[in-house]
Amino acid sequence: MIRVTPSISIAEHELEEHFIRASGPGGQNVNKLASAVQLRFDVRRSPGLPEDARARLIELIRRAAVAPRPRRATKPTAASRERRLDSKKRRAAIKGLRQGKPTLE
Repeated sequence: MIRVTPSISIAEHELEEHFIRASGPGGQNVNKLASAVQLRFDVRRSPGLPEDARARLIELIRRAAVAPRPRRATKPTAASRERRLDSKKRRAAIKGLRQGKPTLE
């Protein structure tokens, strides 16, 4: 039994584990190894969860399922564009100093 709270516990046989290939970076190993774990738990059929815990879980999932507000596209300000260009010029000047030929003195 997995003790969640003093009054809530989940039997281990109620959990299903599936090992799957993880998405994202990983080089060549990403196509060979099943390194991600997908955990499944049937809330409705679990005798270990009281009704108020199920209701809280359902409410939590409902809130998580709401799509976030879409971001409105904005343009960078003139000052931020100027700062970006100034920093690029400074960086180019520093790198340009490295291009000089060494003197033989």
